Formats: sequence, structure tokens, C-alpha cells
Amino acid sequence: MSPKITGGELGSRKLKSPKGMNVRPTPGRVKESLFSILLPRIEDANVLDLFAGTGAIGFEAASRGAARVVSVEAHRETAAAIEESARSLEIDDRVTVVAAPVERALYRIEGPFDIVYLDPPYANDVPQQIFRLLLERSLLAPDALVIYEHAAKRILPDIPGYRSTREEVYGDVALAFFTPQGTSG
Repeated sequence: MSPKITGGELGSRKLKSPKGMNVRPTPGRVKESLFSILLPRIEDANVLDLFAGTGAIGFEAASRGAARVVSVEAHRETAAAIEESARSLEIDDRVTVVAAPVERALYRIEGPFDIVYLDPPYANDVPQQIFRLLLERSLLAPDALVIYEHAAKRILPDIPGYRSTREEVYGDVALAFFTPQGTSG
């Protein structure tokens, strides 16, 4: 089943998903809740979608008025599917796809980003290095919001350089919201 965009100008349009890929799309109700939280800050925002999978989070952001979306996906076929979806949705002028492992991609992209969505495989450790690189590479706007999707049963450690501002739990899925230290969320 192809994922669909849930809202905005592209609402209900389908996304391309490569066959046989082990992509774990963010559940629809989680996306809808996420974007109702992000509503006040999504218009004209620069959005970075890490571990993009089908690209659904980035497409939702573009559909709701984000000025620029960068989707990072290590698996080349999956990244190509995101590019194809961007072309078919006619938003390839706003959506850039980087086909590389996230840690490497962070050295190739230019910020600053207002919103960063981080959705690594749930089995992975908390991606402290990625949080660190976002700060070191100056990829975050001063009032940026970093959202980390993880398994609800995971207890998050403190993340150096960040302040936790909110946590939402939807069944087995949790979203943790962070801002760079010293800013308000």
C-alpha cells in the first residue's frame, strides 16, 4: 500500500514506495498530530528529513507550505523513489534528495534548517552523533525544532546541546521535541 499525503495542497496524493523495501512509514495519525503541532512554524520553513524512507514527512511539510525540504535517505532505490515522487507531485523545485548515509550527508548539505525530523531505525541507539553534527555543522536555525521519532518504550538520555521541550506518545511510537540549548521552543 502506497503512503498518502494527509494534508495541505497535496493532500491525499500517493507517494511512490519501492517494492520489497523495508520502509517503516510513520503512521498517518502520528503525521497528522505532528503537523498540527508544527502548523505555526511550517509556512516558509526549511525542513530536513533524515532517514527519509518514502519521503512522506518532507512531502507533508512541502504540502503545508515549507519553502525548502531536504530528504536524506541512504538506500539509493528509495532515494530515487522520493525524487520520482517529487517530480510527479511537481514540487521538485522545493524538494532535494540526498542519497547518502545521514552522517555523511550532514557534511554535504547547507543549513540552516527550522525543522529537522529524525527517524532512524528503532533498533539503533539514540543517534547522539547526528544531534552533535547538526550543531557542529551549524545546520540549525537559532529557534530550530528537532523531532526524534523513536519506539515509545525507549527512555531517552539527556542530549548534550539540546533542551527537551515536549514528548508525544502514540501507541508504540513516540515523538521527542528538542531545541538547541539556550533557545525557547
